[in-house]
Amino acid sequence: MSIAADRFHRLYTALRERICLLDYPPGHRLSEEALASEFGTSRTPLRRVLARLEDEGLVESRHGVGTLVTDVGMAELTDTYALRLELTQLLGTLSPLPVTQAHLDRLDRFLVDADALTQDPCPRAFARLNMEYHAFGLSLCGNAALTDTAERLYYSTARIWLKSIPRMDLAAECTAFRDEIAQAGDALRAGDTQAAALIRRAHISMSFARLQRA
Repeated sequence: MSIAADRFHRLYTALRERICLLDYPPGHRLSEEALASEFGTSRTPLRRVLARLEDEGLVESRHGVGTLVTDVGMAELTDTYALRLELTQLLGTLSPLPVTQAHLDRLDRFLVDADALTQDPCPRAFARLNMEYHAFGLSLCGNAALTDTAERLYYSTARIWLKSIPRMDLAAECTAFRDEIAQAGDALRAGDTQAAALIRRAHISMSFARLQRA
């Protein structure tokens, strides 16, 4: 990866994470001047990053106003989750990669972190661990077109969890997440990526049902 590409990726992932963790809540205006100063970059690469975030629906540019963080509507959320369910299943069957010891070691670390969450539930830690676990799932698939699409859909609605957690049972969500990781770990230790993907799909479906009730 070139220096320019690396800089773009770091800036893009930093801003995307801030949006999804509600550091930049819906309606927040992103100042090009402030961001360029913070990240030590010119406005040209920053505008490329903002253009990508806008293409992904995370921000919108308004003439005379600037770049604003968008919100997520229930209709969009429902459509996105319906598609995510189908793509999640495909991730386990389309170009699956061999499960390595490095994958299993990382799963063990996820389980340790999830255990800690069940003992001390924290909305932000829950959201961040979920992001990391999602990226881990994508790393088990070798189809770039599929993983790129799945990643984009995930981040388009990821922030809805932090917005909804005050109306949900966070402790129960942390326990369900911990159970998902443990079950997927059993499947991956058996080398069954398809079973792990089906476990992920089932938990996404149940999580969305709980989200709708909230």
